[in-house]
Amino acid sequence: MDIAQEGQDMEVDTELLDEAECLDLLPTVRIGRIAFTQDALPAVQPVSFAVLDGEVLIPTHRGSKVAAASRRAVVAFEVDEFDVRDRTGWSVTVVGQSRLIVDVEEVRRIDRLGVQPWFHGPARCYIGVQVRLVTGRRTRRPPAGREAAAPAPEAPATAVLPA
Repeated sequence: MDIAQEGQDMEVDTELLDEAECLDLLPTVRIGRIAFTQDALPAVQPVSFAVLDGEVLIPTHRGSKVAAASRRAVVAFEVDEFDVRDRTGWSVTVVGQSRLIVDVEEVRRIDRLGVQPWFHGPARCYIGVQVRLVTGRRTRRPPAGREAAAPAPEAPATAVLPA
């Protein structure tokens, strides 16, 4: 039996995460995914990132597709951590307006956070994604002797942060 088939027999609980828990989980992983529009189509790219002052900061370079597509656009950013065998884990999604950060002093300040770009290139800059809408889910194995809870509602809990 492969891992996917094995996992289908396990019961899991799904819970919606509140805003505070989403924001606590956000910086606990090193790689996320930014979803943006490229040539009128959806695109997703893995990125390294840091979180500072209510903003997800993604190192890139000025000629990158994500830099070109992210100027003042509303984008999504997602992080997660899963155990495929146990079918447990969590995911957090942030939606917000993006900005291209090219100011030399601001780039230097962010550089001190130590985050390295996923893809290297010339003319280092950052994409800043304002944390405005935050959603998250967690799946867990139920405690021994207890049935899994009913599935979570289709629409996840959403936290909208003030502008």
